[in-house]
Amino acid sequence: MVASGAAVDLFVVGGGINGCGIARDAAGRGLTVTLAEQGDLAQGTSSASTKLFHGGLRYLEFFEFRLVREALRERETLLRAMPHISWPMRFVLPVSPDMRFESDTPTSRLLGVMMPWARGRRPAWLIRLGLFLYDNLGGRRILPGTRRLDLATDPAGRPLRQDLRLAYEYSDCWVQDSRLVVLNARDAQARGATILTRTRVTDARRDGDLWRVQTEGPQGRATHLARALVNAGGPWVGDVIRDVAHIATAQGVRLVRGSHIVTRRLYDHDRCYFFQGGDGRICFAIPYEGDFTLIGTTDKDHRGAPQDARCTEEERDYLCAFASQYFAHPVTPSDVVWSYSGVRPLYDDGATSATAATRDYVLGLDAAGAPLLNVFGGKITTYRRLAEGAMAKLAPHFPQAGGDWTAGASLPGGDFPVDGAEALGARLRAAYPFLDAGWAGRLVRTYGTEAFAVLGDARAAADLGADFGATLTAAEVDWLRDREYARTADDILWRRTKLGLHLKPDQIAALNGYLGQVRADSAAE
Repeated sequence: MVASGAAVDLFVVGGGINGCGIARDAAGRGLTVTLAEQGDLAQGTSSASTKLFHGGLRYLEFFEFRLVREALRERETLLRAMPHISWPMRFVLPVSPDMRFESDTPTSRLLGVMMPWARGRRPAWLIRLGLFLYDNLGGRRILPGTRRLDLATDPAGRPLRQDLRLAYEYSDCWVQDSRLVVLNARDAQARGATILTRTRVTDARRDGDLWRVQTEGPQGRATHLARALVNAGGPWVGDVIRDVAHIATAQGVRLVRGSHIVTRRLYDHDRCYFFQGGDGRICFAIPYEGDFTLIGTTDKDHRGAPQDARCTEEERDYLCAFASQYFAHPVTPSDVVWSYSGVRPLYDDGATSATAATRDYVLGLDAAGAPLLNVFGGKITTYRRLAEGAMAKLAPHFPQAGGDWTAGASLPGGDFPVDGAEALGARLRAAYPFLDAGWAGRLVRTYGTEAFAVLGDARAAADLGADFGATLTAAEVDWLRDREYARTADDILWRRTKLGLHLKPDQIAALNGYLGQVRADSAAE
């Protein structure tokens, strides 16, 4: 067994967005930090989102104004910090003349009392009121506001049913969720944190004023000492409390499965759609990875282990039927090329349905001895604020820690203007003339200013080593392995990038072979 040596200030359990965000924030305040993730970074919930930084328009129906305001404010803060992996998008919300909504929200119940003839229906004026609040709650400066569309003349109407005439267009933001997690981990490490992937925490017990944490990982078993334990286990947060830390708590987590489908591209423009369903739920249709459309999500209470979450045939068919209510050409299961599903660890607030369960986060501090901070819920848009809240909870135990700092700090590769991606791509092509526009654009949207370091001193494509297809080369694979904790083809193709949608089986086999040879060579050294 490996002994850990001196105690660190924080030991963080979980390498999703909340765990990596907290580790980065704490390390930047001068605290010593170790983070352990049982699998790959973002392997669970954090890679299975709808890929949006958004305020949560539908949360207004549940009167969650604080959550929406915080998330809206964060969109532009995050855009400035990571303009390579996040960018503005426009969303088109059609108003259906014949849709009746059977939603059970505070807003719909109030409407039912005030206007019985409109029961179950979100009228256009209510949608416009919601969008007015959405435009003004968050102090918007970068993103354009809402405008009204005539779908009979606007290009956004062409893929839709011809009887749809009215829509509203508003702003939210796209984010590459898995890369967000990895870049937070990298920045935490650059500030002194230790990041341990594929390392499972098997036991954690208070020992005087410290936590004694046992782990199992690639280097064997180890014991770590920490002044505070942060449980950011996501869907496993309850398991960590109960089975690892051996503590009884009244706080609980509600596991809600969100599934998505990816189809061949359903339309040619670059805007997204926000659709309302007759069951009161909403669904997005989003341009995805150039050649595809992403449709999601579902809200189903999840039974069983979080890692077993899959998009069921029922959920696939539901999403196809949902989108088909709006598109002129029906979306069928045969159009689906990929699906994914993740389990959201929502705070159990006793809501009657998965849809109504709060998306807000709750930070529970157990200070009966060495502190334990349990993280319940949260959404990807508010991860940075959640990390600040976590540090505020722990502040009495670490008076030496610095103050809030992350709002103005870019993530690795994000040190360029919000509107500077096109100019950066031009600079990259000038430095590496063998790149075409698509290749350069992908590198900029993946690595930002670090794209130059990925390509190094290459003067021709051949200098980048083996070509695995879809512009993925050995030089990029080596960067992901050496700098971004990637170990397997899945890490590279489905989390660090989404090139798995573009590669053929023989190309994936070649990538696996290359990674296997690299591991063999490393073991022999």
